[in-house]
Amino acid sequence: MLNPTFEFTRAITRRPASTIAQGLRAEDTGNPNLDTMLKAHAAYVSALRSTGAEVIELEPLEAYPDAQFVEDTALCLPQGAILMRPGAPSRLGEVAEMAPTLRVCYDDVREITGPGRIEGGDILVTGKEILVGRSDRTDAAGVAELAEIAAEWGHTLREVFTPEGVLHFKTDCSLMDAETILATKRLDASGCFEGYRVLHVADGEEAAANAIRFNNLVLMAAGFPRTAEMLDKAGFEIAEIDNTDCAKLDGGMSCLSLRF
Repeated sequence: MLNPTFEFTRAITRRPASTIAQGLRAEDTGNPNLDTMLKAHAAYVSALRSTGAEVIELEPLEAYPDAQFVEDTALCLPQGAILMRPGAPSRLGEVAEMAPTLRVCYDDVREITGPGRIEGGDILVTGKEILVGRSDRTDAAGVAELAEIAAEWGHTLREVFTPEGVLHFKTDCSLMDAETILATKRLDASGCFEGYRVLHVADGEEAAANAIRFNNLVLMAAGFPRTAEMLDKAGFEIAEIDNTDCAKLDGGMSCLSLRF
């Protein structure tokens, strides 16, 4: 039986659009380059497929420059999918674009109807609960509505808080296995991971905290050698992906796919 927290048979991705330079970002560190972003996206998809999973690659959405960050549009659970309600108004239309694909993949698709806001980047599904981080993009009402749906499907949800200045909860953490979390020291210091095995990213490599465990692989951003070495020594198989361009749009490894 598959472990639904990190063993998957399918993933959904979306190729970046030519309008990516219009994407949201907390601070301007320069515009992403479409050619190199497409190469990195292809390497990401190839890594997912190398585990034997089917990857559904959706076409670019020129009207939505952040649409390659598909994770924010939905939460995929074994029982069904839940369409999110992004906290960034410019991204609300991405959910409607994702819905038809999820309805093909799932018999049961629910949706967050509001008034609350919630994005997938704030949700970490572990072996025992769903952790949801309150952030600038996810509010209390959004968390409460998700908790109701999750409870119907037998899931326990726990609300936690994202550090000041951190875009999403999963900017600073990721699941390595059902009971092991990779996190920044600043997030772990909040106490939100009590009862879990926590691996800290190396000092100065905080951006490495957003990774994904996908079957036998841990996909992580390239350029963080001490964190990669630590994960390797902990027994994880690493695939390093160039995240230079996505990082300019506050994106990371988890943002680029829906996994189920």
